[in-house]
Amino acid sequence: MIKSIHAEYRQLIKMRLSKPWIVTLSILFILAAIVVLPLLALQDPYRVQMGNRLQPISAIHWLGTDHLGRDMLSRVMSGLRMTVGTSLLILTVSLVVGVPLGLLSGFVGGWIDRVFKRVIDAFMTLPDYIFAIVLSGLLGPGLLNLIFAVTAVKWVSYARLVRSIVLAEKQKDYISLSILAGTSSLRIVMRHILPHTIGNVLVLATLDIGKIILMIASLSFLGLGPQPPIPEWGTMLNEGRAYFQIAPHLMLVPGVAVSLTVLLANVLGDKLRDQYDVKTRTEV
Repeated sequence: MIKSIHAEYRQLIKMRLSKPWIVTLSILFILAAIVVLPLLALQDPYRVQMGNRLQPISAIHWLGTDHLGRDMLSRVMSGLRMTVGTSLLILTVSLVVGVPLGLLSGFVGGWIDRVFKRVIDAFMTLPDYIFAIVLSGLLGPGLLNLIFAVTAVKWVSYARLVRSIVLAEKQKDYISLSILAGTSSLRIVMRHILPHTIGNVLVLATLDIGKIILMIASLSFLGLGPQPPIPEWGTMLNEGRAYFQIAPHLMLVPGVAVSLTVLLANVLGDKLRDQYDVKTRTEV
């Protein structure tokens, strides 16, 4: 009976993970864009040319120049590495922290789970953006402080999601039979429970890329992120705000870059949600 249940379980996991090409191609495309596009910049994104300041779109400057004469196309391409690369780093750290804590809390239970729930409740007393702004303001502006502040906000959602899945899976027969068969707790978690979280975590992570990009751009727009002259999209929006009436492209170019990137991340998240047939879960 145990073998039969395990066989059905392995078949289910195989079906859910039978089309990984969407994830693989998307990750490769994102990494290629982060690495390659900044290398294709026609000009130095940091080069100041006051004689060419606030130039419109031309054959030399395809997206115009900013208030210091720097090429906007080159700065947007370099900003892709800064903004999207930082969001992927934050996402990775959030997964590394949140997933193991969710597994531990849900599977072990007891006082560990009670303490974990209190910690989660404390983190969720404020909305994500408010918490990130407060923490960034306390730490001060800078890239490292921004990464720490956003990561401190985002790991919670992965821990809650994984914990809710673990609590649901623990009640199923194949887990009880595995325990009766003498299977170790670590083997049960890694081989039987963790695979059930992959689809849900992938979908949430993909949808979170857009949210994290918006959060980074918002904090940078407020002056709490990377400081000039670093070409970060939110910082570029803040710099172009004073020149919007005479040179609207200073805000339109990074704004469109943020919007398109978030849109692509959300479309990918929707595709993954359809593939893995992920249903909305509530915390147990």
